[in-house]
Amino acid sequence: MSFKQFGFKSQITNNINNCGYEHPTPIQEEAIPKVMAGKDLLGLAQTGTGKTAAFALPIIQQLIDAPRGKIRALVVAPTRELAEQINQSFIELAKGTGLRTVAIYGGVGKKPQLDAFQRGVDIIIACPGRLLDHLNNHGLKLDKVDTLVLDEADQMFDMGFFPDIRRILKHLPRKRQTLLFSATMPADIRKLADETLTNPEEIRIKLEQPLDLISQALYPVSKRQKSALLLHILKKEPTEGSTLVFTRTKYGAKNLAKKLIKAGFSASALQGNMSQNQRQNALNGFRDGTFSILVATDIAARGIDVSLVAQVVNFDLPSTAEAYTHRIGRTGRAKRSGRAISFICFDDKAMVKAIERLQGKSIKRINVDGFAMAEESEETPKQTRRPARPQHKSKKKLGQRRSSGQQQKRSATKGKAKAKTKTKTNPNKSSSGNIFGLGQK
Repeated sequence: MSFKQFGFKSQITNNINNCGYEHPTPIQEEAIPKVMAGKDLLGLAQTGTGKTAAFALPIIQQLIDAPRGKIRALVVAPTRELAEQINQSFIELAKGTGLRTVAIYGGVGKKPQLDAFQRGVDIIIACPGRLLDHLNNHGLKLDKVDTLVLDEADQMFDMGFFPDIRRILKHLPRKRQTLLFSATMPADIRKLADETLTNPEEIRIKLEQPLDLISQALYPVSKRQKSALLLHILKKEPTEGSTLVFTRTKYGAKNLAKKLIKAGFSASALQGNMSQNQRQNALNGFRDGTFSILVATDIAARGIDVSLVAQVVNFDLPSTAEAYTHRIGRTGRAKRSGRAISFICFDDKAMVKAIERLQGKSIKRINVDGFAMAEESEETPKQTRRPARPQHKSKKKLGQRRSSGQQQKRSATKGKAKAKTKTKTNPNKSSSGNIFGLGQK
């Protein structure tokens, strides 16, 4: 099967050839005719299966003869990296058509984005937060949008973007085409699909299964030995191509990248505390080979499109079995084989079971001499708080009690003053008697 059967305009066909696409992927083969027919679509497919072209090509075909200068298509994506990646795909596939695109996300200045709106733009690829900012504060209008694309919907849900998505929907025409793409289909995504799609066509492409070209292995190791094991593997088992390493935390990514650089590897970190320019430089360096190793948090799991990633390393396992699938989907692309290795510790046993249960098979373990999993949990025990003492009386009551005591003290002082007065006026009574009388009182 070839792209010719879709009947694209000649300029689009030329761009497809220039991009090196020879045959449509399964999701492109199924999705493109349905999108071109104007149907709503629910597409479920892994990362790396060609989802972007599956919606970009028919959108460009539909807009190529449409009036210009109004926003006719909106693509919403969860991360800046993914938004920029989608935008670049649109630019390449729409070259020579005159269609204008812009990527909208935070972490960069607003002026270039506002200038693009002023000149007129046909397609917007946006992250939810910055898009809402422009809608609420800068007069951006989406009332001419014909096609809405929600890409990586499950990732947007995981990042807490669903309330923002619902706010964005209020700015769109009710009559529109909506395309929703997701790698998984939890109940919340199904609910969103029911709310936003009208009689949708549904496509499922190898849902939640790792790509066949990826070999997987688990390496038992203690937490304190992870860095040493990674250096050992990189030196003893070098790969042709790039290595993508995933850590759980921003600090972990930054710290591990420093260790790799110190050991002589060309490496960079990619994590949320970096500025947009720093993140873009890290991605560009990874793509052009300046950095052979990229250490990233999950923010990059769905925003990196590098066809020559030969190896994915889960330095830390992710929090869900589905996220594991998304991570290793960065390798094994473009019909090239890839390798995914994961370090597992004592506390990862439950997650390993969940991953193997999702795949329906066990993953081979590789033991390396000198490295071993700890025999007990390495998690730092949480400090137990001492129980608070019971408070029988409120502060107000305590304050009242103090006031009462002060009042008694004042009464006693007055009593002493009266006693002295009586002593002076009645010299016949002894002072000792007066003293004992006050004490008994």
